[in-house]
Parts: sequence; structure tokens; C-alpha cells
Amino acid sequence: MHISSGRWMYGLLLALITSVLWGILPIKLKEVLQVMDPVTVTWYRLAVAGSLLFAYLAASRRLPRFRPLGRKGGWLLALAIGGLTANYVLYLVGLNLLSPGTTQLVIQVAPILLLISSLFVFRERFSLGQALGLMVMLLGFGLFFNQRLGELLTSLTAYTTGVLTVLAAAFVWTFYGLAQKQLLTAWNSVQVMMVIYLACALLLTPWAQPMQVLELSPLQGWLLLACCLNTLVAYGAFAEALAHWEASRVSATLALTPLVTFVSVALASTWWPDRVLPEQVNWIAYAGAVVVVLGSALTALGPSLMAAMRARKGRRLA
Repeated sequence: MHISSGRWMYGLLLALITSVLWGILPIKLKEVLQVMDPVTVTWYRLAVAGSLLFAYLAASRRLPRFRPLGRKGGWLLALAIGGLTANYVLYLVGLNLLSPGTTQLVIQVAPILLLISSLFVFRERFSLGQALGLMVMLLGFGLFFNQRLGELLTSLTAYTTGVLTVLAAAFVWTFYGLAQKQLLTAWNSVQVMMVIYLACALLLTPWAQPMQVLELSPLQGWLLLACCLNTLVAYGAFAEALAHWEASRVSATLALTPLVTFVSVALASTWWPDRVLPEQVNWIAYAGAVVVVLGSALTALGPSLMAAMRARKGRRLA
């Protein structure tokens, strides 16, 4: 079993870097989507990230071998490829219809769905702390959508379609997450991501229109490159954070990502009002976003918090 290095401050810094990079990503993507379609943007992101990982693994002579996967591993790989491809495309389709902050908040459902799925697939335990965190998170979503609950529940507007599309992106990401967890028994994380990224890009090639890149302005071109590199840098920081800090605490830190997005949108809409629109939500919605983050963090920290409480109780009884 992996044991963290104990350099928790370094792990915290890396987790915060990951949160910031993921938090500003939808703002950059929103600008690029004004010219390019979601499939083409996804194709570029996956092709560039996968190619860079391939070059790294080839240079270090660590390219994965497919024989150890076997028949079952092949099906898992196909499930991961399909799940991640659908997740990337659906996320961008939803982002086209929603604001960056709303999109980033709704996608927080993805790790919760993975947690619930793991209860049935891997027979993992669901603690009282995680259940409390889930209820807090649901309360936060209710507060966040307070202005548009009626619209969400009664009509299929563009806003409702956007929310449902991002929820679908979170749902299919669950299949990718479950499959990747099993693939890690045969390959390391970098090998898994290289194969999945390149396979996803190949899968999207018939529908991608690479020449759309010529229609981008210089700023949009740089933003597209930043989006491509974001996948690698953020993931690298995330993986390194896990090496130095407990996974539950890294996950709790990453729960801050939606708040990073909201703050970034507020700043960007002030600095570049002609390019970035402010979030159209009231103070109750902002409070709901904070509650969602708290619920997500509590869900991640639930098992360790309950274990600490039991240990403290045991010491008192002793």
C-alpha cells in the first residue's frame, strides 16, 4: 500500500495548483468555444496531451505493453476510452450553454457518483461522515439553483439542457473512473493516461475539424494551447500531490475548484468585460456554492474523520 512522504505542505501546494488550474480551465475553454466546436477542442486537448506523454514514455523506455491486460483488461480499456471521450465532449457542450461557474459546480457530482458506484463494484464502505457530506452537498445545490429551480423542474430550456448535459458528463466519467482504477493494476497512471488520451483522440478524428484552428485569433490560439497543456500540468501536480499527502486531504482541497472558478470569473469580468460575462446569480447561490464545496470536502474526509473520532473515543475509554 502506498504511504505518503509526509511532506504535507508540499502536497498542499501541489493540490492548490491543481485546483487553480482546473478552476480557470472553463474560462479559457469558453473563449475557444466561440470559434471551435466541442469535438474539435476535445480532439486537440487529447491529441496534444497524449502525444507529449507518448514522447516522455518513449524517451524513458516505459511504453506500456498490452499483453498483461488480457481480454478483461481490453474491455476495461474500451470502457475507459468511451467514458472519458463522452465526458470531455459532454462537458464542453454543457459549458457552451452554461456559465463557467455553474458548469464547474455541477461537475462536482462526478466524484460523488464514483464514490457511490464503488460501493457496489468494489464493495467499499460508506461512512456516516460521507453520508452527512452528501446531504450537505445536496443542500448546497438546492441553494445554488434557488433562482431557477422552477425552470429546472418544469421546462427544458437551454439552461436546463446545459445542466442535464453536464450531469451526463459526470455520469459517464464514473465509468471511466471505475475502469481506470482497475487498469492501474497492470499499468502505471502515466501509461494509462497516454493510451486513453491517444485512443480518445483517434476515436474523435472522424468528427474533428482541425482546420478550425486557423480561424482562432492569436489570443484564442494561445488559450487553446493553454487548455492542452493544462491537462498535463494539472494532472502531474495532482499525481505528485498524492505522493506527498493523503488522498482524502488532496480530494478535499480539490473541492475548492468551483470557488476558484467563481473568483476567477469575477476578476476576469472586471478586467475584460467585453470577453468574460459575470455570473448571473444572487448571494444565496454563492452561499450554496460554498455549501457544496464544504459537502464535497466532508465527503472526501469522512472516513478519516470518523476513524479519528473512534481513536479519540478509544483513548478516553482506555
